[in-house]
Amino acid sequence: MNASDPTARSADAIENPSRDRIVTVPNALSLLRLLLVPVFVWLLLVEKADGWAFVVLLVSGVSDWADGKLARLLDQSSRLGALLDPAADRIYMIVIPIGLGVRSIVPWWVVGILLARDVLLLATVPFLSARGIAALPSTYVGKAATFALMYGFPLLLGGQLDGVLGDVLRPIGWAFLIWGTGMYVWSFVQYVFQTALVVRQLPPVGGVGRSDPR
Repeated sequence: MNASDPTARSADAIENPSRDRIVTVPNALSLLRLLLVPVFVWLLLVEKADGWAFVVLLVSGVSDWADGKLARLLDQSSRLGALLDPAADRIYMIVIPIGLGVRSIVPWWVVGILLARDVLLLATVPFLSARGIAALPSTYVGKAATFALMYGFPLLLGGQLDGVLGDVLRPIGWAFLIWGTGMYVWSFVQYVFQTALVVRQLPPVGGVGRSDPR
């Protein structure tokens, strides 16, 4: 569900500070994704309506792809969109594996790896902020990992359906999950290496959170 490029949208919004629009089509789609999070949790854990939960994830995936495309096509990139889109991705990357873990669709050790990776990356933020860097640029491996996981999760959920469709989706979902988890861990190693280079080569700036003075 990460077919759009939030990094590109963030850079575009920064380079165009006048783009402070709130009411845009991409922002509406990102908001829709956020509103669908509790709906997904209710369907998955309360109603155990796997088919409808699967549909919600599909809709979320399409909206994630569409908001980035429409932001560029309609020239509606905005600062709010640069925040909403990655925020929605991170929320889904937390909620979906935990929900699937509760339902025993995904093993808890896989959920632990995915969550631990994000928590450990969060621990690097103070080191970057102290050097005037808000975030490291996304790597190809990191984008591919998120893509694989955010498509693997719906496929695994679809694999719970009875019949031929479930039998087909289940192994494909596992393939995406294994591939995505491996790349997710490898991207963590890349980000840690990049953080170490930043800490080694750049001295701390005067205030935490300042923009890069270079």
